[in-house]
Amino acid sequence: MHKSVILLSGGLDSLVTLGLKKEELNIELALTFDYGQKSASKEILYSKKICDYYSIKHKIIKLDWLQEITKTALVSDNKIPTGEDLLDSSKSAKAVWVPNRNGLFLNIAACFADSQGYDYILIGANKEESLTFPDNTSSFANAVNEEFKYSTLKQPKVVAPLINYFKNDIVMLALENNIPLELVMSCYQQGEGHCGMCESCTRLKKSLEYNKAHEYIDKIFGLK
Repeated sequence: MHKSVILLSGGLDSLVTLGLKKEELNIELALTFDYGQKSASKEILYSKKICDYYSIKHKIIKLDWLQEITKTALVSDNKIPTGEDLLDSSKSAKAVWVPNRNGLFLNIAACFADSQGYDYILIGANKEESLTFPDNTSSFANAVNEEFKYSTLKQPKVVAPLINYFKNDIVMLALENNIPLELVMSCYQQGEGHCGMCESCTRLKKSLEYNKAHEYIDKIFGLK
């Protein structure tokens, strides 16, 4: 029987990917990465809640050296883009870019796949973020799959179920499949809960509003 490992940040995309494919691809292990990002503690907390909900193993991978070499806003003291800063997508994307992040994460997952026999590696890459982040594209996933033919014996396949979906569609899928959106953590900032202002929060809130999922807006953003 096939089995899989998933990259899990606790955000919308990885949560929905897990919820949609947990049974079909027999997802047994989730990897959450701590590279010193401002939201690391709450990403780890919510990822653990998600893993407990779906009864899968959870492993935290610390990457202190990645924190040391990146100066982007997710890690450094630089301001995370909010409000009008988000109008320039190329500028805001550059501000939160972490060097080779998805490439690194997938290669680490491939080490687990090769040593522990996982057939698939799941990632929450999606159409909306592919417009500004090239490591969210199908071309990138295909290229990594080609790499694994040479760098692994197991030759696991990268699977991105949301690759053709925008955020509005992803929230719709979550609602249709009873995926626990109350467990989502899609925020770049420090502190508890969602800031409601960073790009990740903004995308999530707009998608919930589009789908008229007002009960989740209240739960996730603490609105009254």
